[in-house]
Amino acid sequence: MTKLIETLKNKEEKMIEIRRYLHEHPELSFQEEKTSQYIADFYKGKDVQVETNIGERGIKVTIDSGKPGKTLAIRADFDALPIQEDTGLPFASKTAGVMHACGHDAHTAYMLVLAETLAEMKDAFTGKVVVIHQPAEEVPPGGAKGMIADGVLNKVDHVLGVHVMSTMETGKVYYRPGYVQTGRAFFKLTIKGKAGHGSSPHMANDAIVAGSAFVTEVQTIVARRLSPFETGVVTIGSFDGKGQFNIIQDTVVIEGDVRGLTDATKQTIETEIKRISKGIEAMFGVTCELDYQDDYPALYNDPEFTEYVAKTLRDADLEFGVELCDAQPPSEDFAYYAKEVPSAFIYTGASPESGEIYPHHHPKFNISEKSLLISAEAVGTVVLDYLKGEN
Repeated sequence: MTKLIETLKNKEEKMIEIRRYLHEHPELSFQEEKTSQYIADFYKGKDVQVETNIGERGIKVTIDSGKPGKTLAIRADFDALPIQEDTGLPFASKTAGVMHACGHDAHTAYMLVLAETLAEMKDAFTGKVVVIHQPAEEVPPGGAKGMIADGVLNKVDHVLGVHVMSTMETGKVYYRPGYVQTGRAFFKLTIKGKAGHGSSPHMANDAIVAGSAFVTEVQTIVARRLSPFETGVVTIGSFDGKGQFNIIQDTVVIEGDVRGLTDATKQTIETEIKRISKGIEAMFGVTCELDYQDDYPALYNDPEFTEYVAKTLRDADLEFGVELCDAQPPSEDFAYYAKEVPSAFIYTGASPESGEIYPHHHPKFNISEKSLLISAEAVGTVVLDYLKGEN
């Protein structure tokens, strides 16, 4: 363990260098050709097994100790977002309209160096480490599903993932057993009425009025259909009924976002949205075409494995704190791995040392690069402990 930590500290600058290169060259979800090739090239000449095009551009790296034992998978994503960067960093994105605004560049950088180090230390553990370099976390259906379908979790006992968080204090690692991130769904409702002149509303059937009623009614789902102890959100992000001021519109298109901290909560919201759309048809005499897409499931951290991870990090007496955190509102396709095998998704605090702190997916998003070494130390410590041959 001491050798691992010392080696990672000596390679901290290498992690930062990789992170900055990736930050300058971001690629969108399902378009990460050069990033995927960069990752594959990194492993050339190293004593590991590399499998490419797992799912779509995913990479599976197996580090086999040559000794019988368990298999622990560790995962990092590598896609960017369609955002114009506004950080002013000397290594800002060189691709217009694309930015690593969520920290996936940091995830990949720490993981590459950690994997390299673990490959050099095969004699220090038993069993296997499977490194999952995953594309397309940001866009449904996500990259995890394809990698799972291609067998990335075959014979894997657990999966451990880390996300750097600009809104959490640097120098600490955070965890939470049980449901830890919301599941997500998307809907598009097309309401069709009858167009007419604004002076004669009785001769038309106003789709905008019907759509407005729908927007108002769906807000009652969280307030009146969910228990006060459930976490759910319904957001209307788009209401398209643009036309001329004195013309009654015959069609409006409404798009919305659904979040729920449990899959049961998500199901309740879906049922109610479908019921309300049917009610709008009956109330206003319009037709409603509802396209409801269930995206990522809620992320559930296996309590036993997550508590093991937290205890292992505390007992290791590393140079960072370990704290319980609240559940996080965003969604994460790591949830698909957790559906297959007992898994843990933890967080590394990465708030910048100075200046304003911006949330993920913001044009000015930035992190403390100290979080890279902390992430590598945390994951590496769990790997060596879990695969010490005494579990």
